[in-house]
Amino acid sequence: MSVQKEENRRAALVIMAAGLGSRFGGGIKQLEPVGPNGEIIMDYSIHDAIEAGFSRVIFIIRRDIEKAFRRAIGDRIAAVCAARGVRTDYAYQDFSDLPEGYALPEGRTKPWGTGQAVLACRTLIEEPFAVINADDYYGKEAFGKLYRFLMEETEPDSTAFCMAGFLVKNTLSENGGVTRGICQVDGKGALVAVEETKNIVKTAGGVGVLKEERLCPIDGEGYVSMNMWGLTRKMIPILEREFKSFLEGMTDPLKDEFLLPTVIDKLLKAGEVTVQVLETRDRWFGVTYREDKDLVVRSFRQLIEQGVYSEKLYDQ
Repeated sequence: MSVQKEENRRAALVIMAAGLGSRFGGGIKQLEPVGPNGEIIMDYSIHDAIEAGFSRVIFIIRRDIEKAFRRAIGDRIAAVCAARGVRTDYAYQDFSDLPEGYALPEGRTKPWGTGQAVLACRTLIEEPFAVINADDYYGKEAFGKLYRFLMEETEPDSTAFCMAGFLVKNTLSENGGVTRGICQVDGKGALVAVEETKNIVKTAGGVGVLKEERLCPIDGEGYVSMNMWGLTRKMIPILEREFKSFLEGMTDPLKDEFLLPTVIDKLLKAGEVTVQVLETRDRWFGVTYREDKDLVVRSFRQLIEQGVYSEKLYDQ
């Protein structure tokens, strides 16, 4: 595929930061300081994205955390981005934001999930974009690979997407089970299917999944999705259509979630999109449980000592 024309050579980073961490013991886990100068995980993701070439950052938040969010990172990052010619915007995820003709189920308080989070950006998306979680550290390699794919391997209205593929063994917590999208990948590196899988844990022999108190071994060298996707603006009308289908087919209106990996799995099986898996050997880390924070702090300190980051992040 030919490289895009220069006027199209820009991409946005969309950061899903609307969720509260129920397993984190209260508080807003995305805003926990983990760097030597109070940096949070998002600081490092934004730094790596800008370094890779992304020229816009869109934060997806809830309005009730906006004040804390701007105080912890938003205003500071806006200044950092402006100094580097990077635009910042906000989108607001609201579980009452439903398509015309659809009503909020009585008693529903649970957010609709990552698919609806991306839909919160529907009036803002103009360019190819990467989607990430706010509380996950992905590493420099993945941002570079996604940016190059979006610039060189797809077109603005294409349904040729990509995903950063992490090895299962590199994405686990020492403090309990995690949820990951277990991936099936063909011999050419194309994603065939992705299944949201809960309770993935470290075991004495490697990696397993806890199912009804039974431990089922899985391949630690296999790929998982960490919700790091490279998409185009074509995904927005697809998500609008699929959200309506989801709302019409719910089995539990109070708890069902419209999840981005589940939507992409459906689209893959229908042959509507392609997703190239871009392997990254970087080790993920994040704050799933409160006990994870110390490890994250130590991990960033080690990366600084290795010269991956400066002590003052944006001095690089």
